[in-house]
Amino acid sequence: MLGKFFRKPDANQSDRVPPGQHLTNGFPVLTYGPTPEVATATWTLRLWGLVAQEAHLGWDEVMALPQSDFTADFHCVTRWSKLDVQWTGVKVPDLMKLVELDPQAQQVLIHCYGGYTTNLALEDFLREENFFAHRLFGEPLPADHGGPIRLVVPHLYAWKSAKWINGLEFLNQEELGFWERNGYHRRGEPWSEERYTDGLFS
Repeated sequence: MLGKFFRKPDANQSDRVPPGQHLTNGFPVLTYGPTPEVATATWTLRLWGLVAQEAHLGWDEVMALPQSDFTADFHCVTRWSKLDVQWTGVKVPDLMKLVELDPQAQQVLIHCYGGYTTNLALEDFLREENFFAHRLFGEPLPADHGGPIRLVVPHLYAWKSAKWINGLEFLNQEELGFWERNGYHRRGEPWSEERYTDGLFS
């Protein structure tokens, strides 16, 4: 497999590739369950929980927000990385200007079409480099990569970059998402190899 699909990083790339990772020659698609097919005309994003007022955003409202191009490295917990992935989308802090958070909010549970969830501490979620992506390498984001829109959190393993996002639930305490309940690490920081809960999958 190494050589045809994956390769070791060059010496000048070692500072960008976390421990235990190999570079992919493509962009693998890993999904639990069937791929949702969601049209932009019916897509919505619900923001609720510890907010001053619940909000429901449609596609046009998100597209009216400031749009940015992003180039970010992408690290999957299954030990592959892809460097310099090019996306277009909306910065998380820009979208969050549309909602007022309760001061008690400490966590966010990300909800997705298809029932998938993942959790983030608010300090991880609100970072300037995080974004909601709707284009990949200049093209509309394909469904198998999370289209029509997904979250991208470059500093954590890719399962935190939830596909097919449709909800942000703000909480005052941690609530584990799908993979976190099934043995994955609560945070998932690649440089510390926070892959799995201690004692599982070793």
